[in-house]
Amino acid sequence: MALRRSGATWTTVSAEIGVSPSTLIGWSKDPEAFARRRASCARCGSAVLPEAPYSALLGFYLGDGHIARGKRYYALRVSCDATYPSIIEDVAACMTAVHPTGRTAQLRRPGCVNVQSQWQHWPCLFPQHGPGPKHLRPILLDDWQRTIVEDHPGPFLRGLFHSDGSRVKNWARRPVAGQLKTYDYPRWQFVNASRDIRELCCWALDLVEIPWRQSNVRVISVSRREAVARLDELIGVKS
Repeated sequence: MALRRSGATWTTVSAEIGVSPSTLIGWSKDPEAFARRRASCARCGSAVLPEAPYSALLGFYLGDGHIARGKRYYALRVSCDATYPSIIEDVAACMTAVHPTGRTAQLRRPGCVNVQSQWQHWPCLFPQHGPGPKHLRPILLDDWQRTIVEDHPGPFLRGLFHSDGSRVKNWARRPVAGQLKTYDYPRWQFVNASRDIRELCCWALDLVEIPWRQSNVRVISVSRREAVARLDELIGVKS
């Protein structure tokens, strides 16, 4: 408004502060609009962040999510396997809980569904956002994020394992009374190319006292019978 009072046009003001002319005109007619928009964010405003849904959404974002820049907004997208409709609905519900005034869309692509929500404040809630693949840059949680995960490790693990994890059946043969006997047993595996994200998964498993081991450079496995049962209880099956 100071620039306008000095004689600048809306186009000049737009170029100066990086906000579209239509938005500036709207703000001039409703001076409280920017304050309301800012207040809707739990980090730079006064909104309350629902911690359990956010913890799950953080896991989904680290697993199969990214944030894209639009002209007037950021789009949070999580790519979900189309064969798991319950997970798609879970991601959508978490997005809606974290951004209740926004609209969550499900965009179908070959073999997958991109769950998406547009908002200017997604980078505030996901400071891990940045250029390039996540495995080529540091992925570290802020202190406030670590506190939320410490309070809600189950939802965080659900997001990680339901995006980049799988529950498989392994088998082994052991001699019993002189004969080979085949045993089947379940195993959870989390696969991610980012060392930082794998370490976050291991840290969360430690929080809930679930033993794990690193099967290879990209795979974290939960194999013990009681550990698999505990993880099943925490995160549920993929469906």
